[in-house]
Amino acid sequence: MTRPKKLDPSSSPRAMLGAELRHQREKAGLSQEQLGSPLFVSGSFIGQLEAGTRRMRMEYALRIDEVLKTDGYFERNCKAATKSKYPDHFAEAADAEEIAVAIQEYAALLIPGLIQTEAYARAIFRGGLPTAPEEEIDELVAARLDRTRLLANPTTPMFWSVLDEAVLRRKVGGAAVMAEALGHVSALARRHRIIVQVLPFSAGAHMALGGSLKLMTFTDAPPLAYLESLGSGQLLDDPATVGSYELAYDLVGASALSPEASLALIESAAEAFAHEQ
Repeated sequence: MTRPKKLDPSSSPRAMLGAELRHQREKAGLSQEQLGSPLFVSGSFIGQLEAGTRRMRMEYALRIDEVLKTDGYFERNCKAATKSKYPDHFAEAADAEEIAVAIQEYAALLIPGLIQTEAYARAIFRGGLPTAPEEEIDELVAARLDRTRLLANPTTPMFWSVLDEAVLRRKVGGAAVMAEALGHVSALARRHRIIVQVLPFSAGAHMALGGSLKLMTFTDAPPLAYLESLGSGQLLDDPATVGSYELAYDLVGASALSPEASLALIESAAEAFAHEQ
């Protein structure tokens, strides 16, 4: 069961909804498991709603109002609490990132969003949406750069990424964009703000060969795994499933170059792109 967490209800609609859910549940004398049962979810899931690591969907809001007899409170407030500047498939994962104490990410093809530069992000979005108006691309880039503010805190969250060597070789946006993007990753690593490793092509097959993987851990909630594919994503909290992805990440990290050797390879790739200009 998720342990209670002191939320600031004024910090966001989602925090407000989570705090009110805890208040109404305790007022009704129900445990997290007892409230979860009629919703067909676990007590841990209810705890994640209360802690703000999961977003409340309308179907849950309607059932909660019914069980707790809250006169439509959660239905009325659910829309405001679930508004997001991120695509639907990623919105919940973005919320979880904001309160995670540690984020581990295996990146198979692209530099992770939290450590991208503006030019690199713009090249990604333009490549994926070749006919979108510039205003739409601007909004997507702004939202992605807003996520990078998480690393403005000098220590939290701890961010550790394993980059497949393909990330270093794929020329996103051209040589100048890649030189800047890899230089940014290198600078973060040299400031000891992030841990970065490179999984070389020579490592061969591995457990995460099927795609990218993000793991998030929290002070007072179970860990989550996030898997993303073209236009879709899955946020997973089943302990056995998350455990299997944690093992996959550990084994990928064990096969990767050391942080020191990885940094040398990243800077070598950045220098090669810079010379190519």
